[in-house]
Amino acid sequence: MENSMTHVMACIDGSASSTAVCDYAAWASVRLAAPLTFLHALTKECAPPSDLSGTLSIGIRDRLLQELAKLDEQRNTLAKEHGDYLLEAAKHRVDQLGIVHPQGRQRHGKLVNCIQEIESEIKLLIIGRNGDTSGAPGERVGLGVENVILTLNCPVLVTPSQFNIPRSFLIVFDGSETDCKTVEAIAHSPFLKGIKCHLLMIDAESDTAWSQVDWARNLLQNNNFTVQAEVMPGEYEIVIERYCEQEKIDILVMSTCGNSKIQGFFVGNIISRTLRSTAIPMLFLPSYLPTRR
Repeated sequence: MENSMTHVMACIDGSASSTAVCDYAAWASVRLAAPLTFLHALTKECAPPSDLSGTLSIGIRDRLLQELAKLDEQRNTLAKEHGDYLLEAAKHRVDQLGIVHPQGRQRHGKLVNCIQEIESEIKLLIIGRNGDTSGAPGERVGLGVENVILTLNCPVLVTPSQFNIPRSFLIVFDGSETDCKTVEAIAHSPFLKGIKCHLLMIDAESDTAWSQVDWARNLLQNNNFTVQAEVMPGEYEIVIERYCEQEKIDILVMSTCGNSKIQGFFVGNIISRTLRSTAIPMLFLPSYLPTRR
């Protein structure tokens, strides 16, 4: 399956997050040695239906329907032209950053459906935390982001509104089979190589806890990662937020599948809370990361 996932796919919508999405996409494209494609979804917003059959004459009704059809066509044309402009602007930005032949694609439909249709082509998906329907930056998460994370089976990098070169990342680890696969995926992928790894188990200190952490640390170190490992008690959300702030973490890594305690913390409503409380990029993994072709 990995061999067919060839592109870093970056979703843009013209929101405040789009510039950072472009920059993270360029960064990821270089690290994965993968071509970069930008995706813009044209979502048709329908006006609420009205039953005018009993209030208007046939002639007036037909004329209004014709006018509405013309307006709808004009709106669709303008939306496509706007999307074309966004894609060209994104390609121009990453071209200046040294990315060769970036591509742009425009599709009709809800974002998650558009992505699902081409998911087999995606090596890594990048999407901004704040979409064009999310209000002021930092206030709300884009309405489609959580749905994308929970629906797709490819890695998803959710980015903030400002780009910073990642110099450290954090794996929250609980020793479960799911989290062990996540560690293995990170260890064998070029994506985060050369970036300092923080490994955190949120639990009471014990020989068992440290034995599990040591396994993960050794695997990462054997694959040339510099690793700082910790075991800390406390509430997941509080400990993670405090650790990210104290250690200046640049990417938070989490799994989106399996039955681990950490998954129980992050999925569903907790994923929503984490997206809102964490200002750094978040990498959501379906227990694997792509390799170079």
